[in-house]
Amino acid sequence: MPTQTVWITGASSGIGEALALKYAQDGACLVLSARREDELERVAARCRGAGLASDQVLVLPLDVTDWESLAGKVQKVLDTFGGVDLLVNNAGVSQRSLCKDTDMSVYQKLMDVDVMGQIALTKAVLPHMLERGAGHLAVTSSVAGKVGAPMRTGYCAAKHAVMGFFDALRAEVEGQGVSVSTITPGFIRTDIARNALSGDGSAYGKEDKDIA
Repeated sequence: MPTQTVWITGASSGIGEALALKYAQDGACLVLSARREDELERVAARCRGAGLASDQVLVLPLDVTDWESLAGKVQKVLDTFGGVDLLVNNAGVSQRSLCKDTDMSVYQKLMDVDVMGQIALTKAVLPHMLERGAGHLAVTSSVAGKVGAPMRTGYCAAKHAVMGFFDALRAEVEGQGVSVSTITPGFIRTDIARNALSGDGSAYGKEDKDIA
């Protein structure tokens, strides 16, 4: 079976890092993306330690909110590996603040990162998958994309939107060789709460009891 190319955003920690290590163990070529290049290099080193050759791992820093840069990033991946078999849209940020205390700028950032960023990169990759008649698009949503929870009004709104977009996209591409998966994790050991946005946009900075 030919080696598959897996592109993971949010690959510098948490779910993205864990997926990268698993796919490295399976021998896939990896594209690792996030904003923090130093952390991506650390994850890439772990992937090479799991058995990948240096030319099987591409560290590709990106900000999913910088839509204008995405076409160039996709071209870099195509030039390096020839195609993308699986795109895992895993970049994201959460929220821990009451609606009454949350600046509109925080809601805007949640939508830009968690929704529009995922749509923009998917749109950039999708034509190549459709042209090949093969590919798999995945997105890390959340149980918060199914039910509402206090302190997470913006996060729940964003994840509900992600579920709607990718469910509709799945229906659009049915029969064209492209699969679409929505991933809905519950509580997982990550820093998502520590990195979540407070009402003023600063980092929440502490762990949730339920996640702990």
